[in-house]
Amino acid sequence: MDTDSYMHSLFEANPLRESTLCAVIETLQLPSGSRGLDAGCGIGLQCLLLAEALGLNGHVTGFDVSTEFLHRGEEIVKEAGLSERISFQGGDVANIPFGNNTFDWAWSADCIGYGPWEPLPLLKELARVVKPGGIVAISGWSSENVLPGYPRLEARLRATSGGIAPFVHGKKPETHFLRALSWFREIGLKEPAAKVFADSFYAPLSPGIRNALVSLFDMRWPDVEFELSSDDQTEFQRLCQPDSPDFILNLSDYYAFFTHTLFWGKVAK
Repeated sequence: MDTDSYMHSLFEANPLRESTLCAVIETLQLPSGSRGLDAGCGIGLQCLLLAEALGLNGHVTGFDVSTEFLHRGEEIVKEAGLSERISFQGGDVANIPFGNNTFDWAWSADCIGYGPWEPLPLLKELARVVKPGGIVAISGWSSENVLPGYPRLEARLRATSGGIAPFVHGKKPETHFLRALSWFREIGLKEPAAKVFADSFYAPLSPGIRNALVSLFDMRWPDVEFELSSDDQTEFQRLCQPDSPDFILNLSDYYAFFTHTLFWGKVAK
C-alpha cells in the first residue's frame, strides 16, 4: 500500500478507535493547560484528541519521521480549527530534538514497542524530554475479532506477516508491546500501570463504521493471499472482499470488537 493510500485508510478507519482513545486519554488525567508531545503522531488524529483533553490553554507537539504524514496532519488540524493548539515537527523518536524536561507529558501510540526497533532506547528518549513528575504513556491496538463465526480463518490471518504486524516475527518476547511494564521499571519510571480498553460494533453498521472496517481489513491483511492455503484463500476472498455477495459485513448479526492497551508511568522527581 502506497503512502497516500495508507493515509487514506488511517483516516477512514479512525471511527473504530476514536471513542476508545478518548477513554484512554481520559484515564491519564493530563493537566489542563499543559504542554505535551505526541511521538510518532502519524497524520495527527490523536493530536486532536489530546488537544481537546487539555483545554484552550494546552498545546500538543506532533512529532513524526514521515514528512507526508506531517503535511496531512497540518491539513487535518487546520480543518479542525486547532492550529494554534497543535504544531508539528519532523524527526526520529530515537533522537527527539528537544531538551531535557521540555514537556509536561509525552504520549506515543502504535509506535514504541511496534516494529523491529528496540523499545527501551525509544522509551528512555521519551522520558528524557518530560519534566520530573510528568507522565509517559504508550498505547497500542492490541487485539481484534472481526470475523464472527470464522475463528479458524481469523487465527490463520493473524499468523500471516500482515496479521502479526506490527509485532514482527522473530522479536524477542521481552520486546513485545504487551511486556512494556518491565520497560517502564527498567528505565526508572515510577508507578507503572496498565489498562485495557475495548469497543464493539454490530449490525446495522453506519456507513462510516462500515467504511472503517473495510479500511481495517485492507491495512491488517495486505497481500495476504500469498500466505494462505488455497482453501483459506477462497474463504478469505468470499468473506473479506467488499464486492463478494458473502462479504461478512453484510451479515444481519455482524459483530466485532477491538482492544487497546495503555501503559503509563511517571518520571522520577
